[in-house]
Amino acid sequence: MPINFTPLDNIEQFIEALIFASDQSISKTEITNCLHGTFEVTYPDDEIEELLRNIMARYQSDDFAIQLINTGGGYQFLTKPIYYPIINQLQTQQAKRKLSQAGLETLAIIASKKTVTKLEIEQIRGVNSDYTVQKLLEKELIQLAGKADQPGKPIMYCVSKKFLDYFGLNSTTDIPILKDVEITNTSAIGKNNE
Repeated sequence: MPINFTPLDNIEQFIEALIFASDQSISKTEITNCLHGTFEVTYPDDEIEELLRNIMARYQSDDFAIQLINTGGGYQFLTKPIYYPIINQLQTQQAKRKLSQAGLETLAIIASKKTVTKLEIEQIRGVNSDYTVQKLLEKELIQLAGKADQPGKPIMYCVSKKFLDYFGLNSTTDIPILKDVEITNTSAIGKNNE
């Protein structure tokens, strides 16, 4: 239900609340749509951009441990680099959320190839990757990218928006390009691949 007033004096705080509440980066379009849906007012892009710049400038102060950055095609609050060591301690303690070596390897392959089938992942890694691909899908770091134009129409995978947020990237074009990996061990692949 729309709110019956336009918060002209504190629209910046409403935008800040949206960004804070989002579990991933939020785009200008999403911000505009939320404001319109709540207040039935359309805010021009240049006004939204100015408000976002104001929020960014305010959080540059040393009084805040977080900053507003443009990442994943949107905006997100992240910890400032000076606090990384203590955040690293927290992440170490939350080991169950960390990616395994197999997960990192698989993610690196998918990120560098842009779109890839599970068979191609397994040919590069030399081991069955069913479990690892499933875990990356559950963590929403990868997503389905359609079906390959190959016999059997195998499913293709690509990195997700959450991956971009997780690694602080704006788009897949920010992913470093790796040299082509030579496939050397295809004999370790099982016959039950999709």
